[in-house]
Amino acid sequence: MSRHSRLQRQVLSLYRDLLRAGRGKPGAEARVRAEFRQHAGLPRSDVLRIEYLYRRGRRQLQLLRSGHATAMGAFVRPRAPTGEPGCVGSQPDDGDSPRNPHDSTGAPETRPDGR
Repeated sequence: MSRHSRLQRQVLSLYRDLLRAGRGKPGAEARVRAEFRQHAGLPRSDVLRIEYLYRRGRRQLQLLRSGHATAMGAFVRPRAPTGEPGCVGSQPDDGDSPRNPHDSTGAPETRPDGR
């Protein structure tokens, strides 16, 4: 077996630390495993992406270690609108709606007077 690089050892250490910090917090261990599995296929040559994910993991570890974290989860979009008026989440942002006064083509809206 070949020796691990310094970055590989740091990532493995982060993985163990995250699992330890997440022990006893609902959803933490499963989330940590899922995140690491999702990015396990990154090529070793993609050092910038690996370092970015490592720094993000270190920040998450600090949050988990702080006494304020009681669980670990992910932000997810609601599957279907509830249909109740005034209900939070009844109009999920699907990313297709424009965020500025342009129509869906990106062209500015025109007024009836041509301005």
